[in-house]
Amino acid sequence: MDISIYFGLLFLKIIKMAKSIPKIGSRKNGRIGSRKHPRKIPKGVIYVQASFNNTIVTVTDVRGRVISWSSAGSCGFKGRRRGTPFAAQTAAANAIQTVVDQGMQRAEVIIKGPGLGRDAALRAICRSRILLRFIRDVTPMPHNGCRAPKKRRV
Repeated sequence: MDISIYFGLLFLKIIKMAKSIPKIGSRKNGRIGSRKHPRKIPKGVIYVQASFNNTIVTVTDVRGRVISWSSAGSCGFKGRRRGTPFAAQTAAANAIQTVVDQGMQRAEVIIKGPGLGRDAALRAICRSRILLRFIRDVTPMPHNGCRAPKKRRV
């Protein structure tokens, strides 16, 4: 048997063995932490994405891993009612309730979008027992970039 063929077969065998070993903490293995004992999260980041049609509130830890999220649509609002301030307030309250139970005390708020739910979601966040470090608005604003679409004729 040729020595290069032997080493090639040996190399293939090693690769096959390496693939069969699962990584610890990978997404394919399921959950990283225990479901029965949720870990304490003292600090986090709350993202509010308010469009004209919906408001999405996402709560992450400081590393960016999502802990909880909620939207006006997932709270049961349909159609035009999803873009209302009350729907945004309900979505923010739902998202924050789970992290307050897990022990979050401080948070940073990042707001994005032009929707009606911006202020209502922020009011719901302030009403919870979380101390806000800062509130940042990251709404994308064009510096006279693309040409705007033509005006609607109704």
